[in-house]
Amino acid sequence: MSYQNQPYSPGGFQVMPPAIKTIILANVAVFLLQVLLQNSPLGGLITAAGALWPVASANQDGLSFQIWQPVTYMFLHGSFGHLFFNMFALWIFGAELENYWGTRQFNLYYFVCGIGAAFINLLTTVGDPYPTVGASGAIYGVLLAFGMMFPDRYIFLYFLFPIKAKYFVAGYAFIEFLSGLGSRTMGSGSNIAHFAHLGGMLVGFVYITIRRQGWSLPQWPKRPKDSRKQSGGQATLHHIGKSGEGRTQEEEIDAILDKISSQGYESLTGEEKRKLLKAGGK
Repeated sequence: MSYQNQPYSPGGFQVMPPAIKTIILANVAVFLLQVLLQNSPLGGLITAAGALWPVASANQDGLSFQIWQPVTYMFLHGSFGHLFFNMFALWIFGAELENYWGTRQFNLYYFVCGIGAAFINLLTTVGDPYPTVGASGAIYGVLLAFGMMFPDRYIFLYFLFPIKAKYFVAGYAFIEFLSGLGSRTMGSGSNIAHFAHLGGMLVGFVYITIRRQGWSLPQWPKRPKDSRKQSGGQATLHHIGKSGEGRTQEEEIDAILDKISSQGYESLTGEEKRKLLKAGGK
């Protein structure tokens, strides 16, 4: 069974990698502050200033969109359940992504999705009286990334029914589209920002596609560290064997690493992955 086909187990390398831990702690801290100050004027100010208010908002208090809100709205939540399920999904789907991409790349992706979701949501809520809060746009971007990076990984729906990640993600996107379309056309008054969810997925898809195609942005995953050292101006790979054979294998590893840099890890053949794993373990 290949790596991508194995049942999903969160936190393949670190159960709680640094970016996931920091994002969760920040969201919990802000929520506790909201709860502690909810009956004070300062508590109302947090929501008024930090929530994502629609452009030309029709609210009676004169509250409006501000430039910092596409970032701050991601740290505000309307209830404990809202916070819990967002952070749980972030850990479940984001831990392995961060382990796979690295902390810096995961942080960048998370905030690109969250901010992108905010601006797409603004396009669909012009003149509405209610603000948007929550990290759901960024979380849906993380969900989309998991489905793209590990499409054949099985996820257990309701902890009972196995379904491949690519179908799980596609199903969620379809449901969100129908829900968002229904809430806008039928005036259902739903308090769920469906188009923010779709926006996070759309931005995530565009972002990952750009990275895979190598357009203007540096490639990921980052080029793995090979076992090299400088000796007399020459780069050598440890424990390769005889000199002639060593040079040949080193050239093969260099070619594989260059392929990862230009096309991504997923482009490697099974034989190339085996050679890379064998070289890294020596």
